[in-house]
Amino acid sequence: MAITLVDPEGLPKVGAYRQVAVATGSRLVFVAGQVAWDADGATVGAGDLAAQVERCYLNVHTALASAGGTFADIAKLTVYVVDWTPDKMPHFLDGVARAAARLGETPAAPGTLVGVAALDVPEHLVEVEATAVLD
Repeated sequence: MAITLVDPEGLPKVGAYRQVAVATGSRLVFVAGQVAWDADGATVGAGDLAAQVERCYLNVHTALASAGGTFADIAKLTVYVVDWTPDKMPHFLDGVARAAARLGETPAAPGTLVGVAALDVPEHLVEVEATAVLD
């Protein structure tokens, strides 16, 4: 693998992600923000944050696979959530766990969660983009 995930001493261990990703590969893969669309462009999980998070992560997986990558190759995730408040965290984590269970791999790359006012269409509650490094 081209990515080594690290939690350095002196920084908290969050559990849901690692604080640092060290990349040694030679190919960069930039995955556009993925929303809760199925292959036909229909929104999945309208009004359900966990379902939309799950679908976004599945879409990121599909995009990475097209370049020969997996979640283990992700150096950085950025997640945008509409009207984010901390009480939404259990729903967010449920969606990540559901995607991990379906894919058999747990996304743990360093990540940033950003609260936003809106996304591309009102039905979308979350968008996930990724940067990966492959050998």
